[in-house]
Amino acid sequence: MAMPEAVRWGPGRRSVRIIDQRALPGALAELDLRTVDEACAAIRTLAVRGAPAIGIAAAMAFALAMGEHAPAPAETRAARARAIAGALRDTRPTAVNLGWALDRMLAVAADPRLAGDALRDALAREATAILDEDRAMCRRIGEHALTLFPVDARVATHCNAGALATGGIGTALAAVYLAAERGDRVRVFVDETRPLLQGSRLTAWELQQAGVDAVVIADSAAASVMRRGDVDLCIVGADRIAANGDVANKVGTYALAVAARHHGIPFYVAAPSSSFDPATPTGAGIVIEQRAADEIRRGFGSLTAPPAIPVYNPAFDVTPADLITAIVSDRGVHRPPFEFTAS
Repeated sequence: MAMPEAVRWGPGRRSVRIIDQRALPGALAELDLRTVDEACAAIRTLAVRGAPAIGIAAAMAFALAMGEHAPAPAETRAARARAIAGALRDTRPTAVNLGWALDRMLAVAADPRLAGDALRDALAREATAILDEDRAMCRRIGEHALTLFPVDARVATHCNAGALATGGIGTALAAVYLAAERGDRVRVFVDETRPLLQGSRLTAWELQQAGVDAVVIADSAAASVMRRGDVDLCIVGADRIAANGDVANKVGTYALAVAARHHGIPFYVAAPSSSFDPATPTGAGIVIEQRAADEIRRGFGSLTAPPAIPVYNPAFDVTPADLITAIVSDRGVHRPPFEFTAS
């Protein structure tokens, strides 16, 4: 089964190599990010996206950038580490994995025992560990989620929570891939995911590469597909999960959850435990990224709304915990009432 590698080290660990997801599905292109500015631009413009993949890319970019300051005095290194992490952290405010990964890198950079080559090596090891851990977490998420799948499951999903969004086989799509591995004839209904079409551009491409049966539908068609009886379950990813189980994910997730509840269809969320945010009690405290108006007004080039019309363009919405049947993480299947604490 062909799995794309969304983010990895470039040759000699001198760059962060990503799949440029802006080019999909028309072309499979890769970018080598060598500076913090390049990494920030790639994250901000969605060349690399998906909460786990963003965290990995940021960790690697931090390691590269701090490597240049490894011989500097400790106070200088500390100032540079804060500045580099701050620039990367500001690119996408909603995904908790970004801050989680950067906090791990900052802890290594602050170790008073490390300087010079020893610091460079330690930073590279930590960034690589974040990538390797994500690969393993994706597999565990898939194994736990697979226990919720009937044989030959018919699945609805939203946005992209597969290999392109992670360091491994994905979160929401991990169980789909494992179901296909065991011989199931799984079918996935892929919401196109307005306005940037991460479903039709990325998820559909990824599933097709893996040989999984996939059907693209308009976001507004999901409820009709459910009413026809064609969906057994919904499963989506998450960018941040509040302590009470409220989930921030790509805008449109909330509407899918409401439709699933109306039609009596289980609605599952799959995410690594690094997406849990015990410091945020409810979804009301999650900062929702607002994106440029022209992502809606112009889409992929053509004007589709009056050029000066005001636009509300949140990148994410919050699905209340009471609409979620279960949350699946690398730790297992979590059922309501949810309580994600610091432990």
